[in-house]
Amino acid sequence: MARRKDKERRGSLRSHLRELRIRLSWSAGFLVVGTVVGWFLFDPVFSFLQEPLKNVADERGIDASANFTTVVSAFDLRIQLSIFLGVIITSPVWLWNTWAFIAPGLKEKEKRYAVGFMASALPLFLAGTTLAWASLPGFVVALIGFTPEGSTNVINAADYVLFAIRILLIFGFAFVMPVILVLLNFAGIATGKGILKSWRAAVLIIAIIAALATPVAEPMTMLLMMVPLMMLFFGAVGIAMLNDKRRERKQEKLLTSDEFELD
Repeated sequence: MARRKDKERRGSLRSHLRELRIRLSWSAGFLVVGTVVGWFLFDPVFSFLQEPLKNVADERGIDASANFTTVVSAFDLRIQLSIFLGVIITSPVWLWNTWAFIAPGLKEKEKRYAVGFMASALPLFLAGTTLAWASLPGFVVALIGFTPEGSTNVINAADYVLFAIRILLIFGFAFVMPVILVLLNFAGIATGKGILKSWRAAVLIIAIIAALATPVAEPMTMLLMMVPLMMLFFGAVGIAMLNDKRRERKQEKLLTSDEFELD
């Protein structure tokens, strides 16, 4: 009997590992294809990322442009940006494979939470990246604003592109964090009051994110970055508290019904 259970466990583990290997292979294959597509999209994407720099340089009368400083720097940047674009392009595939591998082990309630998380996280991530793109010219102004008129600001192309991508990702993931807090609350891991108690740590983390996303120590830019993040954080606290009250009312009803049945 024990041997049979042992064999069943080993068989189950092998099947899980086989499924994991298959899904990783499919994801990796699509990632390679996406990277190849990203290679051909490099030129329009690079031009798109340069637009804020060109606009600011024209408005301020500064000769500023993205340059490649070494023989291989253009190739290195193309590879890095192609992989990044490949990850973005193929995200529906590897996200679906991740979900398909995890979902069978989840309960129905947990599946609803996961679907709700994905449905709300994607729009917030896009909202964060949109705000980042709108703020990017301000960051560029802060970077090249000290360049004297009539002089040239030689900017490393790789540094500029990676800086722009970093800004987009930091803003995007920062906007998703409140959704994670709400998900933890709905899963019963954290309470609204518990999340609220950590508001000082949240303010500190938000300030650090704003400082990382802001190229220079410019208080106004940091404040503009912090305000929407603080609103999202306290909005998440409010939703968590409402959910806690709903849960308490539900428990009270259950207790009342149990007492009534006993009587």
